[in-house]
Amino acid sequence: MSQNPSTVITTRLCIKDYGTCCFVAAGYNSVTHQSRVMMILFVLEMEWVLSTGQDKQFTWHCSESGQRLGGYRTSAGACGLQFDVETRHVFVGDHSGQVTILKLEPQSCSLVTTFRGHTGGITALCWDPVQRILFSGSSDHSIIMWDIGGRKGTAIELQGHNDKVQSLSYVHHTRQLISCGADGGIVVWNMDVERQETPEWLDSDSCQKCDQPFFWNFKQMWDSKKIGLRQHHCRKCGKAVCGKCSSKRSSIPLMGFEFEVRVCDSCHASITDEERAPTATFHNSKHSIVHVHFDATKGWLLTSGTDKVIKLWDMTPVVS
Repeated sequence: MSQNPSTVITTRLCIKDYGTCCFVAAGYNSVTHQSRVMMILFVLEMEWVLSTGQDKQFTWHCSESGQRLGGYRTSAGACGLQFDVETRHVFVGDHSGQVTILKLEPQSCSLVTTFRGHTGGITALCWDPVQRILFSGSSDHSIIMWDIGGRKGTAIELQGHNDKVQSLSYVHHTRQLISCGADGGIVVWNMDVERQETPEWLDSDSCQKCDQPFFWNFKQMWDSKKIGLRQHHCRKCGKAVCGKCSSKRSSIPLMGFEFEVRVCDSCHASITDEERAPTATFHNSKHSIVHVHFDATKGWLLTSGTDKVIKLWDMTPVVS
């Protein structure tokens, strides 16, 4: 573990959950959701308040009058919400693992596109308006970096947590991503490196290294008089391989694998020490984090946890 951020303040917070959310503005009081509100975002430039809830509704209101301007029904309850002021695009991540992009107008919205890459629900979103990159965290323990501005469909996977990713914060001036999870981990990712997409996993009825049949390939098993083997995949090349041909493990940080993962023997031999150099630092917050906020001016990180404790960290030793 590298230099650790130091805890400045620890305090205890009592949090209550409510089934509905009341929007109060200019003396108006109205119910915006029919179940638990998951995320609220205030857009000062537009004077809008955006919100998502477990009722599968995304809504936005005028912060001056309290008037409901519009809404959109998502495929599942949503707890990820980000907004781009320049294009008026809103990003909504839901529990089905889908990210929905909507174009907002003063009185209406239109669907731009949807995409998914996680095997679990979206738990956090973070938008970089400069590089035009969207980060999504998920209950599948992973983070995906979506290159929206590049318009090439590039998606980079980051694996650095042992439990669901709960919150994300991006530091624009240093190009570092801070992710926090239910495992108590605070991970600081260096995004100022040329990262690589993980390969698609290939389908095959036999090992693509030694040609041994997999256990469902009855014909080849009968013809060769061999017992079928279990299928695995090399995380570097994506080939379908047997356990004998993928007995090695290695980290591949530029592909987002900070922990050791399964690779085939030939890929293991090709990975250099430079390619194994870590691109993230790991720190233990000693509580299960549910939300973070980073103050770039002071270099302070605020974390709140399921233990009802708020901690304030000095991140200047690692975010610079």
